[in-house]
Amino acid sequence: MSRGNVKSRKKIFIIIAVVVVLGAIVAFTVAHNSNTATAVQTAKVAKQDVVSTVSASGEIKPKTYVNIGANAFGKITHLYVKEGDRVTKGQLLAQIENVQPEADVDANRAALEAAQTDSVAQAAAIKTAQANLESAQATLEHAKLDYDRAVGLYNDKLISKSDFDAKKAAYDGAVASVAQAHAQIAQYKAQKDSSDRHIAQASATLVHSRDVLSKTENVAPFDGVITNLPVRQGETVVVGIQNAPGSTIMTLADMSVITAEVQVDETDIVNVKLGQPAEVTIDAMPKKTFHGTVTQIGDNAVVRSTGISTSQSNVASQEAKDFKVVVTLTDPPDNLRPGLSATAKITTATKNSVVAIPIQALTIRQRGDLQKTDGKDKSSVQAAAPQLSAAQAKEELQGVFVINGKKAEFRQVETGITGTTDIEVTKGLQPGDEIVTGSYKVLRTLRNGAVVKVDNSAPKKEDEQSS
Repeated sequence: MSRGNVKSRKKIFIIIAVVVVLGAIVAFTVAHNSNTATAVQTAKVAKQDVVSTVSASGEIKPKTYVNIGANAFGKITHLYVKEGDRVTKGQLLAQIENVQPEADVDANRAALEAAQTDSVAQAAAIKTAQANLESAQATLEHAKLDYDRAVGLYNDKLISKSDFDAKKAAYDGAVASVAQAHAQIAQYKAQKDSSDRHIAQASATLVHSRDVLSKTENVAPFDGVITNLPVRQGETVVVGIQNAPGSTIMTLADMSVITAEVQVDETDIVNVKLGQPAEVTIDAMPKKTFHGTVTQIGDNAVVRSTGISTSQSNVASQEAKDFKVVVTLTDPPDNLRPGLSATAKITTATKNSVVAIPIQALTIRQRGDLQKTDGKDKSSVQAAAPQLSAAQAKEELQGVFVINGKKAEFRQVETGITGTTDIEVTKGLQPGDEIVTGSYKVLRTLRNGAVVKVDNSAPKKEDEQSS
C-alpha cells in the first residue's frame, strides 16, 4: 500500500469522526433543549363578537305596590279578600267597626237639615216683613195725604183742632209703622245670615264625620293582587302616630308591571346605563330566561353588610358597596310572586368582529423583569438595554406571550370591553398571532424569551387542579 493511500484513509477517518462528534453534540443539544423547554397551550388570535355583561342578584318586585294601613282605630268586622285574590280599583277590601262614626254622621246630617229649615223659615219671615213694609208704606202715603189736607183746612179754620190732631197722629203712626217694618226686615235678614252660617258649619261637620266614617272602609286604590294579609277578622288595628307606625292590614301589588330589583357591585355600576337589555333568571323557575330592560339606577351606594345607604351614614365605610338597579321585565309570566330570588345579566356593551383573546391569556409583568431573558447572561442583557429607575422597573405592564419560533415573547397590549370568557384587544395583536393561553400555573411563572414547546393536548388532572 502506498503512502498516498494511507494519508487518504486517515483524512476520511478524521472527517467521519468529526461528523460523528458534531452529530452527537447536536443530538445532545436538541435533547437538552427539549428537556428544558416549557410545555404551553396556545391559541390563534382571531376576530369574534364580544359581549360585555354585568351579573347581579336580587328579587322580584312589582313596580307599584302599597301597604294598606289602618286609618281608624277599631276592630276589623269584615275581611272581604284573602291573600292571592285579584281585586279591582274601588273594591271594598276590609271593614272596621263604624257604629260611632255612623251615629256622628246621622247627628250632623240632622243638624244640617235643622239649620237648612231655619234658613227657609227666615227667608219666609223676610218676605212677610217686606209685605208688611209695603203695606205700611201704602198706609203712610194715605196718612200723608190726609195730613197735608188737614193742614190746609186747619189753617183756613175749616176743621177743628181735634180733627187736625187726629190726622197728624195717624200720619206719625204710619211713619213709625214703616220704620218698624224696615227694622223687622233687617232683623230677619240677620237671622237668615246666622242660619246660613249654621248651615255652613253643619256642612263642614258633616264632611268631617263622613271622612271619619269613610276611613273605616279600606278600598283598593288600583287593580292588583293581595300579596300579604297579616291580620285576621276580629283583630283590633290602630292608626300610626309619630315614631309609631300603625297597623298594616294588607299589601296590594300591581302585577301588570313586574321588575327585578338587583344589587350591582360598585365596580360594575359605571358600565350600567338606562335602556340596556337584560336577561333575568328566577330560582323558582329553572331553565327559563326572561327578558327585560334597565329602567332605574340608584344614585346612592348601599353597604352590602348592613343594607344601609351611605347617604344615611355620617361615617365613611371601606366595606363593599352595591347600587340598586331595577330591570323591568317585558315578558313576565302570570305565576310570578313578589320576593322570588332572581339574577339579572345586563348587557353593557357589544362589539362585532373585533380582535379578541381568552381572558386567561392576559397577564401582568413588571418592566424590569422583561429585561431578564432566558438563556442570556443578566449583565449582558442589562448592558444592552437602557437603565431603568426603581420606579420604572416596578411598572406593571399588561400583555400576552406570543409564540416566536420556539420562544415565548411578552408583548404589551391594550384592551377594550370584557366578555364572559374573552376580552377585546385594541392594540398589540393581529389575527393569526399565536399566543400562550395556559396553563395558569405556567403563565404565572413564564419568563420573557423562554424556550417553549406547544402541547395543546388535554391537560392532566394535576395541572387542572393547580390552575
